[in-house]
Amino acid sequence: MAGTSDHVNNNPEWVALYPARYYVSYDHSDTEPALPTGWYDMALYQSLDGFPMASDMVGLTADQWDGPRFGVGIANGHIVPYTPPMPVISLKEQASHALSLARSYIYSNYGILNEPTPDSWVTYLKALMAIQNGTDTTSTSLPAGPKS
Repeated sequence: MAGTSDHVNNNPEWVALYPARYYVSYDHSDTEPALPTGWYDMALYQSLDGFPMASDMVGLTADQWDGPRFGVGIANGHIVPYTPPMPVISLKEQASHALSLARSYIYSNYGILNEPTPDSWVTYLKALMAIQNGTDTTSTSLPAGPKS
């Protein structure tokens, strides 16, 4: 972080090309806020070969450099808080997962004992199977499971 190295490179080449000293890079093709792809303290490098141009990165102050590295993104040339979007799980996928859990529960509590499956569980299984296989096209949420 800032001030952590005794080996600061005062090479005028990097100072002319990277006036901010600290930089963060990101993929410009990502939807913003984009995740950082690299953090650079330009004063620590003897060679500038392979570095992105300063104009392709965001220059940082010492306080920003010392700040958090996780939970941040880049938007409009600034460091901003970033929370990854939650994945969207389709109702069909939810039903498939719930069906797998319900089948395991039923087998463990009834099938392994060779006891009949209660009607409430049969109704629940059929509702989940209809969502999973696409015959139920009107449900917008999973059915409530049996109480026992």
